[in-house]
Amino acid sequence: MITVLEPGMLTTLQDGGRTGFAHLGVPHAGAADLLSLRHANRLVGNVDDRTAALEFTLCGPTLRFDVASVLALTGGTLDARLDGQPVTMYQSVPVKAGQVLVCGKLSSGVRAYLAVSGGIPGTPVLGSVATDTLSGLGAPVLRMHDVLSIETTEMRVGFYLRIAPRFSDDITLRILAGPHRECFAEEALRDLHERCFTVNQSSDRTGVRLNEALSLPKAPGELPSQGMTTGAIQVPGDGCPVILLPNHGTTGGYPVIATVISADHWQLGQLAAGTRVHFVQVDRTQALTALREQEQALQEDILDADGPLLAARALLLLARSNPELSELRMKQGTHQVRLRR
Repeated sequence: MITVLEPGMLTTLQDGGRTGFAHLGVPHAGAADLLSLRHANRLVGNVDDRTAALEFTLCGPTLRFDVASVLALTGGTLDARLDGQPVTMYQSVPVKAGQVLVCGKLSSGVRAYLAVSGGIPGTPVLGSVATDTLSGLGAPVLRMHDVLSIETTEMRVGFYLRIAPRFSDDITLRILAGPHRECFAEEALRDLHERCFTVNQSSDRTGVRLNEALSLPKAPGELPSQGMTTGAIQVPGDGCPVILLPNHGTTGGYPVIATVISADHWQLGQLAAGTRVHFVQVDRTQALTALREQEQALQEDILDADGPLLAARALLLLARSNPELSELRMKQGTHQVRLRR
């Protein structure tokens, strides 16, 4: 079991989301950064990389592990400590019964993910345990004194990600032409590709709102309500684009000027307020190639390693981020790893 000592700012249970219920008005929901969720699950050895894990926003929870387990932290850069010792992200981490994990603030990105070996169970609703912050379906937001039931797991072999993603405050998103481009003046289409936009602080799991306005659509008013998809860039009446995230409504009446390609959806869930956003248009072939390359990297970039190697990797990463340290030690089972400058 895991006992919640502090819930963090917004900690939810997320998996791959609900598929096939949009016609009933049920949002897809699921992880805002699905790639990080998949990384986390693979790092703890879960066969299904869309297994439920904890997603926390801006500031994470404090958790006590009441059983031995294996965890992995992914997503935005997070200051996390296990019984006071720094936890390295993007690799398997063994946990003993009674240890306390403190997940602090994110210094880059918006969301981080905590997966454990075997997953975090919940009661499925329409095939998913995901917390839906729009409709209220799924598991409730994490609260103090909540208890999460997990099985005891010992680490026999661990994993690490070859190169962890970086979350910049200046990014470029690849887009496909939207279905309502004829509604917009040429000036608006040109601005979308040439201007730099910034993320508004009111963004949430429903969508990312951008501060800068495009020229209003040629056609006045709203369009007939129609189906929406994650990554769609809607332009409401004030001209400020909104990029839809997994908790978006299943329909909408604002015109869609473009759609962010699937391979870049993970970046949408990590857009912090003030981040500068640029758009570049690609075609369908390029979008599919990017998605295939992402799937191939998932297969190739997670490597297995024994405890001492993971400990050495953790020390090297810690030393790299703390150049003032002259010597570090870490004990892994009967092995002791020592690093000197």
